[in-house]
Amino acid sequence: MATNMDKSLYQAPLGIEALDEGPPEIEIEIEDPESVSIEMGGMEIVIGKEDIGGDEFDSNLAEHLDEGYLQELASELLGEFEEDVSSRKDWLQTYVDGLELLGLKIEERSEPWEGACGVYHPLLSEALVRFQSDAIMSTFPAAGPVKTQIIGKETPETKDASMRVAADMNYRLTVKNKEYRPEHERMLWGLGLSGNAFKKIYYDPYLEREASIFVPAEDLVVPYGASNLQSAPRITHVMRKTENEVKRLQVAGFWRDIDLGTPETALDEVEKKIAEKMGFRATSDDRFKILEMNVDLDIKGFEHKDDGEETGLALPYIVTIDKSSSNVLAIRRNYKQDDKKCHKRTHFVHYPYIPGFGFYAFGLIHLIGAFAKSGTSLLRQLVDAGTLSNLPGGFKTRGLRVKGDDTPIAPGEFRDVDVPSGSIKDNLMTLPYKEPSQTLYQLLQQIIEDGRRFANTADMNVSDMSANAPVGTTLALLEQTLKVMSAVQARIHFAMKEELGLIKDIIRDYTPDDYEYVPAEGTPSAKKSDYDKVDVIPVSDPNASTMAQKIVQYQAVLQLAQGAPQMYNMPLLHRQMLEVMGIKNAQKLIPMDDDRKPEDPVSENQNMLMMKPVKAFMYQDHQAHITVHMSAMQDPKIMQLLQGNPIAPQLQAAMMSHINEHLGFEYRKQIELQLGMSLPPQMDESGEEIHMAPEVEARLAPMLAQAAQRLLAQNQSQVAQQQAQQQAQDPIVQMQQQELQIKQAEQQRKAAKDAADIQLKQSQQQIESQRIQTQKATDDKRINMDALKAAAQMQNDRKIEMVKTGISAIEKAAKNKYDREKHQKDLMADGLKTAYTQTKQKGD
Repeated sequence: MATNMDKSLYQAPLGIEALDEGPPEIEIEIEDPESVSIEMGGMEIVIGKEDIGGDEFDSNLAEHLDEGYLQELASELLGEFEEDVSSRKDWLQTYVDGLELLGLKIEERSEPWEGACGVYHPLLSEALVRFQSDAIMSTFPAAGPVKTQIIGKETPETKDASMRVAADMNYRLTVKNKEYRPEHERMLWGLGLSGNAFKKIYYDPYLEREASIFVPAEDLVVPYGASNLQSAPRITHVMRKTENEVKRLQVAGFWRDIDLGTPETALDEVEKKIAEKMGFRATSDDRFKILEMNVDLDIKGFEHKDDGEETGLALPYIVTIDKSSSNVLAIRRNYKQDDKKCHKRTHFVHYPYIPGFGFYAFGLIHLIGAFAKSGTSLLRQLVDAGTLSNLPGGFKTRGLRVKGDDTPIAPGEFRDVDVPSGSIKDNLMTLPYKEPSQTLYQLLQQIIEDGRRFANTADMNVSDMSANAPVGTTLALLEQTLKVMSAVQARIHFAMKEELGLIKDIIRDYTPDDYEYVPAEGTPSAKKSDYDKVDVIPVSDPNASTMAQKIVQYQAVLQLAQGAPQMYNMPLLHRQMLEVMGIKNAQKLIPMDDDRKPEDPVSENQNMLMMKPVKAFMYQDHQAHITVHMSAMQDPKIMQLLQGNPIAPQLQAAMMSHINEHLGFEYRKQIELQLGMSLPPQMDESGEEIHMAPEVEARLAPMLAQAAQRLLAQNQSQVAQQQAQQQAQDPIVQMQQQELQIKQAEQQRKAAKDAADIQLKQSQQQIESQRIQTQKATDDKRINMDALKAAAQMQNDRKIEMVKTGISAIEKAAKNKYDREKHQKDLMADGLKTAYTQTKQKGD
């Protein structure tokens, strides 16, 4: 039985029998350091860690760990930090050495002589300033850097939520968060220079809002072999905190309240070199050097468990260490409380310039630093050669004296000279200094051109292109010229999307679930559920790095649209073109169907007279609208005023088109009434067209045909009744109606006679057809009878022939029998006769 801490402070009430027996026996058992079990009088009380140590999920775990364990942990982490610093040494050294090529520090040279040229060629600075200017204009326009993308199906609710989130975040990042744009510009400068820039996104409890600060590459240490921040085994943010800032965090309970001693005032070698290259004299720093390390640890006493058993899995933590004293200030969990898999939370965003082999990318210093150094050397040689050529030095005789020879001669000045002997030129000899070399100048131009082209800052020769060149050709040249910069802009767009996503999550977590008031139209405010419906993305276009490239792309689309305008949404295309050009209030300049709201019919008439677009909606009273519009078209005063107007035909066409739109909706309603059910919607809530399934359309079409026939009969009946009523009220109309009736009767008589004639002809044709069919049937029967007779005759003939054949055979057989019998009789007679003769002869 587990109870809270307050329940374990009081002994259970004792009854009379318990008092007689004495106090119950108390047993305390500690099986797990994280819990205590107390058995008292048959009752078991279990006190967990949350009851005895206050170990909340977001608490500072360093408060519950042994000091010796903390020192051991700090020593191990500091050693790994030094290894990470050493792994990026070559990259950092190139970066530090290249800082002087920016020319931010004026160099006073004494070699090869005092006052020699110390200018730096601005190749690196020019490329860096151009990159920063292009990137800030692309990623941070005046309206704000955020636009939204709806998650899932677009509905009016999600569309409104999307607009509120975009307005709210842009308001926060441009108005409330005043340091966001300066930090973003510093980030772009550091990105182009070193090739890496980082943003740290977190909630600032002191300011009570989100914060996104720029972290220079030299202050964020990551193992050089890491692929990205998400998979890096360690991320160390090197921070500088004043004594008062440290004390404030300790008083707030965010860091352990321990004595850190005196901070190390000495700067390390990298910090000194960076300060010197940037033109600062920094020899010491009285701030504490704090290391905030994002690492995976298996901390003793806070092990990861699965079904109550330790797994040995290292969990993500944020460990804060004072570098000078090696004291651990805080250890906090770096995963969400409800995350069973303990995924590492992301607080940093990496902006790379040109990715290389390791974690740290390459910047302009690494890419064109050698070009800038060579250009600086050649430029100084040319300037020094020009200086020596204009103010040459040489030799003079010892006896030659010039008044004020310790100062140079000003233009137009003549000085007295004491010449010991001969002429002045015999006592002076100048050294053979040459004019600046043309070869060196051409070499300088070639090196700078190669560097600019490599840095993608070379100017495209637009003057060499034909004014009539196709847009596609211009677009191809722009794409080829800006391909490298477009790739860099795409990387910035991807990283900024991740940054804005982290900022959105923080704003959502600290935003109320509902409005405390009803927001007015245009108010940049959003509720928590609004942020769950949309995703935020930068306003920058990863496919086009400059405004010129975007405009050329839209010009190409406009040229295609001219050939088939019916295939394009021209208002949307023109509005996007204006937005790319930075024109304000593009939605007011080019209204679209989605922007239009329902209006009364009189307002619609006013808009159509002013050539403004109007739109009908399904739920309006279409008969009333049609009546008002038709009345306006038939009004003689309006028609008279529009008679001389050159756009009168266009106005009438627009009016009729709008009336037809209402008429179509009204016809749909009437069909639904006849059908007794609502038809499937033509568009969804977002305004997108809904395509009906073929099987649904096949079942619905016969029903619609019947409903249309009923509606047609109903409308015809109504029109006939109206006409009858009108005719009954006007005698002239009645006379005309009688005449029409007579004409109609005559027409009907003629029509009846024609019909009778036609029917008679049809009857005659039918009788003739029947006669022909009967004759044909009789002939067929006769033919059949003849055939049957012939067949019977043939059959009789065959039978007679067969009988005759049988009789002949019988007669022949009888004759043969008779002949045989006669022959036998003759033989017998002959035998008898012979026997008689023989007998007689014997008798004789």
